[in-house]
Amino acid sequence: MPHVVTQACCGDASCVYACPVNCIHPTPDEPDFGTAEMLYIDPDTCVDCGACVTACPVGAISPGHRIPETQKRFASVNADHYRDPSPDAVRFPVSALWRKPLAPIEKPRSLHGTPDPLRVAIVGSGPSAMYAADELLKHRQVHITMYERLTEPFGLARFGVAPDHPATRSVVNLFNTIAQNPRLRILLNVEIGRDITLDELREQNHAVLWAGGAPTDRPLEITGVDLPGVQSATSVVGWYNGHPDFVTAGPRLDTERAVIIGNGNVALDVARILTADTNRLAVTEISLDALAALRDSQLREVVVVARRGPEHAAFTLPELIGLADGPARVWVDPADLEHVDDDAVHDIETAEKIVLLREIAAGPKPEEPYLRLAFGLTPERVLGTDRAEGVRFRRTTTDSEFADLDAGLVFTAIGYRGRPVPGLPFDDARGTVANVAGRVVADQHPVPGLYVTGWIKRGPNGFIGTNKTDSTETVAKLLADAEAGLLSPAPVGV
Repeated sequence: MPHVVTQACCGDASCVYACPVNCIHPTPDEPDFGTAEMLYIDPDTCVDCGACVTACPVGAISPGHRIPETQKRFASVNADHYRDPSPDAVRFPVSALWRKPLAPIEKPRSLHGTPDPLRVAIVGSGPSAMYAADELLKHRQVHITMYERLTEPFGLARFGVAPDHPATRSVVNLFNTIAQNPRLRILLNVEIGRDITLDELREQNHAVLWAGGAPTDRPLEITGVDLPGVQSATSVVGWYNGHPDFVTAGPRLDTERAVIIGNGNVALDVARILTADTNRLAVTEISLDALAALRDSQLREVVVVARRGPEHAAFTLPELIGLADGPARVWVDPADLEHVDDDAVHDIETAEKIVLLREIAAGPKPEEPYLRLAFGLTPERVLGTDRAEGVRFRRTTTDSEFADLDAGLVFTAIGYRGRPVPGLPFDDARGTVANVAGRVVADQHPVPGLYVTGWIKRGPNGFIGTNKTDSTETVAKLLADAEAGLLSPAPVGV
């Protein structure tokens, strides 16, 4: 029976290169790779060899006959992306056009004419940093010093993934393996600017690769967001994951309703954790302080609110399937689906989201506490005087109709944003360090020896595995510059 990619897919494409029959798409050299919500196995091409299972760093691939009951839906999700694109068969000719031979995998190059050792500093130790280190360490000349501000490594892979998603969190096992390389030294509790300057890093290394991520939230600019009881969803994620920056960020769970503004995967994670069975959470890696607070929670409903309709939902299909078929208690008001224009839906993922949302809406309202997905509501202001008491929304489908939703907690989840890095040119419009394919540029010219990868390079998009191809691109530029003699002068003392 063909294998199936399931919810935990991180998108790092290791399985693509392991597959001997090119049955996993999109591949990194196909245009849909950067936007796909997961990878998909073609059931008609798969030869059931299991090579992809071994390659997957998060255990997201299973033989079709071994898929857990809560993941059964993914068999059809994978198959749907390889339907016959003829008009009579399906109106979504998406993935059937992906079948083309992969470009040959480039073997690690010998670094001719480069310093030996070639010293590289990497700032950050999250997924983009670890994937970059893995690529660099394929070359025997490279020696890396990695600088991490926190006392534990691996960034969002450790502190940003929900504790009830153990498969996704297991990518840290891959990073632990990379970290054992003797040519990689990781310095924890070291902050650039406090303990060592960027200029000092440049003096001590041939190249500096900044992988600091996008550590701030996009602000929600409406009246009342500064009231007590309003905070970012990111801070809640950090709190229940034990992030040292958010130990005291726990919300007061003494209210019956919370509202989350925004409906991406982070919003769904927060809503799911806040309404989860605490006995189930007790066997995860959730912070014990957070678990104790959740046991005493008075929340009965968490409403995840989107400005636009269901056909524009920011959450991914895999996350929605995880909600619908897993232990979460989720509800959708059927009225929120009345304005969906099926003829305007032109991709399979969105069509399947709509089908699943209608399935949820057709069911009974679940037991409390539950999470509700709401659509078509634009926030106008947070209501309250001494503390948040609710949110006033304008219905997106009309110009004048307003709706007030009582809530003692309001969480904002409208995205991340990079912040300026002292000493690096910043593109304020994009919220990234100014770069071209990973090379830092100032006044439209590359800055010798300075590179970026991850969210600070491309913006806050993609999944954990997206950083692999992103970092591979940056490393390729760094190594090409090394061979061309374009890196910084020889480090001090080398």
